[in-house]
Amino acid sequence: MYIPKHFKIEDEEKICEFIDKYSFATLYSTHRGEPYATHLPLILKKDEQALYGHFARANGQWKDIKDQTVLVVFQGPHSYISPSWYEITDAVPTWNYVSIHLYGKVDIIENDKVIFDSLNEMINKYEKPDSPYNLKNVDSGYIEGLSKGIVAFKINISNIEAKAKLSQNHPAEWQEFIIEQLEKSTDQNELQVASFMKENLS
Repeated sequence: MYIPKHFKIEDEEKICEFIDKYSFATLYSTHRGEPYATHLPLILKKDEQALYGHFARANGQWKDIKDQTVLVVFQGPHSYISPSWYEITDAVPTWNYVSIHLYGKVDIIENDKVIFDSLNEMINKYEKPDSPYNLKNVDSGYIEGLSKGIVAFKINISNIEAKAKLSQNHPAEWQEFIIEQLEKSTDQNELQVASFMKENLS
């Protein structure tokens, strides 16, 4: 990913927080000699420097992904930025966004306990705190049947590229103009971009 130095995120904790919050990712690999992508939630294990997830078994991407170096993209909020917000005429439109790219090799998981624990952790992450649903309460035979329909995997992370393009290449005054305009919006993307920009300015 092209990352000018003023857009590069180097804070490891911020990167991990971002991945945790925007965990529905796109996984790219080569399948049958062509680029291929699947959209799916992933769980980051910081202590292992790894991502865990699973494919639907009917999705053929898993069949030739083992040992490939794959690309995973975590995309955050993004927004069009109008030059009219700078209150000058000599400017052009741009787009602000935050994105993180992870690279690594894939291991297919066949251990039933690791698969169950991975699924359980993912469910617990997305279920509401007061949800009555718990995978451990589901009939084991039913779980075993469903597990046959998925292929679990682990991505061993080898490289991370993190980018926050938030108008850092413009004067602070311009950035404040942009934040002011974005905060007038009702669009969640624009409001989140404004929030990221404010954090970056502080």
